[in-house]
Formats: sequence, structure tokens, C-alpha cells
Amino acid sequence: MAGENYTTVTNFFFLGLTDHQEMRPLLFAVFLVIYIITLLGNLGMNVLIWLDPQLHTPMYFFLSNLSFLDACYSTTITPNMLVNFLVENKTISFAACMAQYCFFAIFAATECLLFAIMAYDRYVAIRNPLLYTAVMTKKLCKGLVAGSYFWGVVDSLVHTSGLLRLSFCDSNVINHFFCDLTPLLKLSCSDIYLNEMLIFTFGSFLEGSTLLSIIISYAFIIIAVLRIRSAEGKYKAFSTCASHLTAVAIFHGTILFMYFRPSSSYSLDTDKMASVFYTVIIPMLNPLIYSLRNKDVKCAFRKVMARKAFS
Repeated sequence: MAGENYTTVTNFFFLGLTDHQEMRPLLFAVFLVIYIITLLGNLGMNVLIWLDPQLHTPMYFFLSNLSFLDACYSTTITPNMLVNFLVENKTISFAACMAQYCFFAIFAATECLLFAIMAYDRYVAIRNPLLYTAVMTKKLCKGLVAGSYFWGVVDSLVHTSGLLRLSFCDSNVINHFFCDLTPLLKLSCSDIYLNEMLIFTFGSFLEGSTLLSIIISYAFIIIAVLRIRSAEGKYKAFSTCASHLTAVAIFHGTILFMYFRPSSSYSLDTDKMASVFYTVIIPMLNPLIYSLRNKDVKCAFRKVMARKAFS
């Protein structure tokens, strides 16, 4: 069976978000605007952090990597989705489908780990502000980010290898707008027990360990903040965490809904709507969340604009 998956299916066909022809131009325009905002927001965040020396701190180093990941995994999904709004034959080759899922899984898993690292970074900044840069050295920050990418690649390769061992011989029509794990497993005519166990073990470990790390970090953050005597100091400490907490709640809430609810409640149509939020909306929201609530980012943006106007 493992050797048949390349000969039985050479292409997949997407059903997409809607089968209403009249809706497709409108959806194309909406998602094109969202994708442009996503790229401008995330790449703009990276440019601001690179240009302003005051943003050359561990927190903004992690934020620049978050923006890079958002831009990457949105680009993995959205351009192909936009093309499919304009064509009748929404096809993708078997190899391209596997590659799309592989890269999407890398970026999503890495972002999951990066959120946990950012929570620990906020704990160190609030617990020992005077020793913050001494503890969060450049070497440590680069090592943490490299580690998150490494485990993101490992997680992706495990699930992608599991898909490659399957045969797809009954149907090649994917009831989705991209090559996600769940709809691909539903198409397979092979035994998917091993794949389900990989999702349960690796997925549960990744999601559970990162969520637990975030919860523990914020428990210590709350304890540290309560020890601050001034109300202004407490407000400032909490405000530095508000953006991160908002992004974490949106990201992990969607993951838990998508992959860890009872199998009896699965609906591919419902999953498609949730996936739009997960793959398209969240990458657009993250730079907005971090910029609108962040005085340093807004100040850096004003300086760049003033410099441009002066020149």
C-alpha cells in the first residue's frame, strides 16, 4: 500500500470555501485585502524592529520571528486559495499538497513553541527587570528560537511522513481550501490508526507542554506583579503582557477547537470556517495586536515616518 500512493493519486481537487460562483469575486477581493494587510503588517514590523535600535531587545527579537512566521504560513496557504477563487479546476499535485502541509505544519508548530518562549521572556522581564538583558542574552535568545524551529521541523516531518505512507485510491476531492491533515486522512483508503496516534501523542505533547509553560510563566508573572507596590508599576507590568495574552488566547483557542475536540463533533464544513480564522485571520491580527497596544512600536513608526518626511 505504501508504494501505491504515488500511482493511484497524482492530483487532488479542492472544493474550496464555497460552491456559489457569484460569491467567488467578492471572497477573492476580501482575502486579497487581508493577505496584503498581513504581509504589510508582519514585514513592516520586522523593518521597524530592524531600523530602530531601541527595539533591539529580546522581546522584539522574538516578536520579529513571530512576524516572520505569520508571513510565511499565510503565504503557504493564501496565494493558492486566491487562485482557486478565479479558476474552476481547483487542482494541486500530490507532491505540492504534501509540501504545502509540510511547510504549514513547520510554521504553525514553531509559532506554538515561540509563544511559550515569549511568555518566559515576559516573566524574566517582570521578575528581574534590572537583570533582564543579562539573563536573556543574544546567545540564549538565538538558541531558543533555533530550538523552536528545530522541533517545528521534527513535528512536521513526523506527520508528513505519516501521510506519505497512506494510499489515496477512492477519492481525490478534498473538502477544504488547503491540504490540511484531517481532510487528507478522511480521504485515505489505508489504515489511519498510526496517524491518529501520532496526532494524539505529538500534538498533545506540543500543545500541552507549550500551554503548560505559558500558564506557569503567567502564574509567576502574577505573583511578581502583586509584589509591586505602586499601582502604576502594576499597570505597566500587566500592559506589557496584554498583547501576548491576547495573541496566545486566539491562537491556542483555535488549535484546541480544530484538533482536540471529540471526533463525534467533527465537521469538515465547520473546520473550513475555523481554518480561515487560523490560517488567514490570525496572521493579520498579530501585528495589529502588538502594534496598537505597544508604545515603543508606535513611537518607532512615527520616527520612521518623520525621517522619511524630512528626507
